[in-house]
Amino acid sequence: MIRRPPKRRGRPAGSRTAVPVTARGNIPTAFRGTVHDLAPIEIERVTTADERLLFRELVGRHHYLGHAVPYGAHLRYVVYATRPERQVVACVQFSSAAWRMAPRDTWIGWDDATRIRHLPQILNNSRFLVLPWIFAHNLASTILARVARQVAADWTFAYGVTPVLLETLVDPRRFDGASYRAAN
Repeated sequence: MIRRPPKRRGRPAGSRTAVPVTARGNIPTAFRGTVHDLAPIEIERVTTADERLLFRELVGRHHYLGHAVPYGAHLRYVVYATRPERQVVACVQFSSAAWRMAPRDTWIGWDDATRIRHLPQILNNSRFLVLPWIFAHNLASTILARVARQVAADWTFAYGVTPVLLETLVDPRRFDGASYRAAN
């Protein structure tokens, strides 16, 4: 006879990951200028526990959707400006694409069998946050264009799948999507 150990207590269903509140997430002096005033821009993949806490705090405190642990595979990035001093200016997260999304599936024109085969090659830009105290012309599109190139190599290295399409959802009541169009 086999005896299983007692059931482990986990988090209650629907509970959210706690968002830390530290001085690192406080709003410093606002920056106004252009992306060239901040350049060079450094995009760093989140790999350590400390970087994960920073990402979680910034997105949890300053993104309108907050922080939620993504489903499936994901990669996160923290974006730094190096001038006038090194500082965090943005956070970006990519995750596995939704299983079904009618507009995307219609646009691509695939049937169920093709979607099942190729869905791992689509990444969803599930979070993009330019910190609210950073006002730099062309910063968002510069970040999106650069991280799109970087995530392709990073995703292939991390998951063994080369992405061919990036998708995102833009709430038209809040945003016009101009930075995504400018970044191609």
